[in-house]
Amino acid sequence: MPCDISLGRAVQCKDSVGGLKAVYFINWGDATTVTYSATAGSEDVIVALGGTPIGYKYELKGVSTFEQTITSSRDNGTTFVEQKLSLDLKKLSIADHKQLKLLSYGRPQIIIEDNNSKFFMAGLTKGMDLVTATISSGAAMGDMSGYKLEFSGMEPVAANFIAPVSGALVSLVLASIVEGSVA
Repeated sequence: MPCDISLGRAVQCKDSVGGLKAVYFINWGDATTVTYSATAGSEDVIVALGGTPIGYKYELKGVSTFEQTITSSRDNGTTFVEQKLSLDLKKLSIADHKQLKLLSYGRPQIIIEDNNSKFFMAGLTKGMDLVTATISSGAAMGDMSGYKLEFSGMEPVAANFIAPVSGALVSLVLASIVEGSVA
């Protein structure tokens, strides 16, 4: 039966950390094809994106998170995954205000890099929606002045892993990363 599990799991080493290092926004429709690994056991791992995807990199530090919730219904015979990405971006700027507006109008695909140097593709088939954005100057001198962004998406499966950077990782995207340099 195609729904039967095929692998066990041992207790894991305590060598990983939480948190996100960066996100890469890709405008919807720029990544036209996805190539998956042909290696047995890794069929869900993305090894390349076709088209003309450009990844706009946002470096992160602090309390940004990525969570996925799988919901299955025996009665309906359905399973879906809700993806939630929360970003804290320090400092307010004119350029960031404009990008925030564009992010709220679009539905980008988002590559997420965690602090373990693992990459995931969120919003692969449906995109991610910016559902709330808070622009805050803080109250006290030590408060954060910046943006809190909440993205949400629904996908048929959990965010796919992307092949390690040392391999043939989404070469088009990572070769064409545009890093934010406007302060």
